Amino acid sequence: MGYYDDHSQERYQKKNGTRGGYFFSSIVGAIIGAMLVVISIPTLSNQGFLPYNVQPNQNQPAGTNKNNQGNFIQQQVTYDVNSDTTKAIDKAADAIVGINNIQTSNFWSDETAADQGLAGTGSGVIYKRAGNKAYVVTNQHVVEGATQLEVTLNDGTKIPAKLLGGDIWTDLAVLEIDAGQVKKIAEFGNSEALKMGEPVMAIGNPLGATFSGSVTQGIISGINRTIPVDINQDGIMDWNAEVLQTDAAINPGNSGGALVNIAGQVIGINSMKIAQSAVEGIGLSIPINYAKPIIKDLEQFGVVKRPYMGVDLKSVAEIPGYYQEEALKLPRDITYGVALRQVLPNSPSAQAGLRELDVIVELDGEKIHDVIDLRKHLYQEKKIGDEMKVKYYREGKLETTTITLAEERL
Repeated sequence: MGYYDDHSQERYQKKNGTRGGYFFSSIVGAIIGAMLVVISIPTLSNQGFLPYNVQPNQNQPAGTNKNNQGNFIQQQVTYDVNSDTTKAIDKAADAIVGINNIQTSNFWSDETAADQGLAGTGSGVIYKRAGNKAYVVTNQHVVEGATQLEVTLNDGTKIPAKLLGGDIWTDLAVLEIDAGQVKKIAEFGNSEALKMGEPVMAIGNPLGATFSGSVTQGIISGINRTIPVDINQDGIMDWNAEVLQTDAAINPGNSGGALVNIAGQVIGINSMKIAQSAVEGIGLSIPINYAKPIIKDLEQFGVVKRPYMGVDLKSVAEIPGYYQEEALKLPRDITYGVALRQVLPNSPSAQAGLRELDVIVELDGEKIHDVIDLRKHLYQEKKIGDEMKVKYYREGKLETTTITLAEERL
């Protein structure tokens, strides 16, 4: 009974024949479909339905698929790919340069070419041209210790560079070069308008000249990140760097290069990469809005104009408990703040009455936990000439004073 009980020989013969017909029809249909797709691609491209232009090989008339002997030949098609990504790279690439850090190998010798060697490489961004000079922003650690600097343009041209100034706190530096062969200037974007997941490209020179002008693509993985930085390599964090996080690959040699948005605008200066075996795809870039005033000061003055207190600092949390009580004479419930190890004569702090072993716990009503908090308040919220209210402990008593901030004397 039913279809599954039919074991007659005629049944199998009938079905076998049907399957063969279906198979032949499928093959014919696939061939016809493929031909229709190939034929329709140029039309769809010309009408703007595809993100690229398709042009037949100029050596063979369009539509020709036979040679003079009547044999079928494969038609060659060239693709002119134009996407938002390629347009962004075209716009920015020529403004990204390589930087060679050259240092003398012998301290006692003259600085001749024979005594000098390439100590390191990095990347930079040409951001301005004024008269016959052009200006390049890069990382401070890229140019540190250089006795000679050299910029390599995107076409391979090498130009001597002059260091105008560098800043260890932001890891930024500015170079000056001759503008005669500079073809393009980078356009700065707005890093404060970035969104999580926004596509970005990192342009630079990983591994130096080996992969010059390399491009990697990713997204914005994090905004308003802060990364502890040990400036003097003593194992104690001195500063919290404000960075953008991206999964675009950033490798040694990319430092100082550009993080570019889909409009081809520079929205970050690539600075470092977390190098841990357990971490992949975390690249860090200095937001361009944060970098702009630093770049301006370095170009004009060679240093960053910051307010100055004139003190040597140490976080209370780094001081053993015995000294907190015996030397600083802090109340037992005060385990935070910044101790003054030294107050320079005639400095703003000295003029305000602060002394060695005073412990600052509050600035302008803001609680100060450690040295990083103090520096962040001083450098980011105050200007030269501003007044700053200070609460501090001296000999176990809470006192207040007001500092008039001055410019650091170099």
